[in-house]
Amino acid sequence: MSGDNDSLPGASSRAGLRLDKWLWYARFFKSRSMAARVCADGRVRINGTRALKAHAAVHDGDVLTFPAGARIRVVRIVALGTRRGPAAEACLLYEDLDPAPMQKPRPDAALKPVAGREPGAGRPTKADRRAIDRLRGD
Repeated sequence: MSGDNDSLPGASSRAGLRLDKWLWYARFFKSRSMAARVCADGRVRINGTRALKAHAAVHDGDVLTFPAGARIRVVRIVALGTRRGPAAEACLLYEDLDPAPMQKPRPDAALKPVAGREPGAGRPTKADRRAIDRLRGD
């Protein structure tokens, strides 16, 4: 016996890595157990197929879809990695396929106050307050 796993039935010639380990290496989750829990809950998809086990093998080129906070992340695996390194190193493990998040216009920036005062004008006087009340219809 040569010791190669290639001779075993069902063995793949492509090297793979555990799904929870890769998610942890790529810094999508703070701990490997958190990544494993998301996988076990069936909330991760590998190439559109739901992964129910944390030990599912991932390979270069696989597309993962999973929740991360309030967002749904879609990433393509570029490299498997060998360790959980710094964030700059983790970014090299995947290609982000998410569309750019749209910037929501700030509602307070678009609206001007009805009874605005000049900056530095101080507090309104009693006469100013009465005028504001008349304007509001109070």
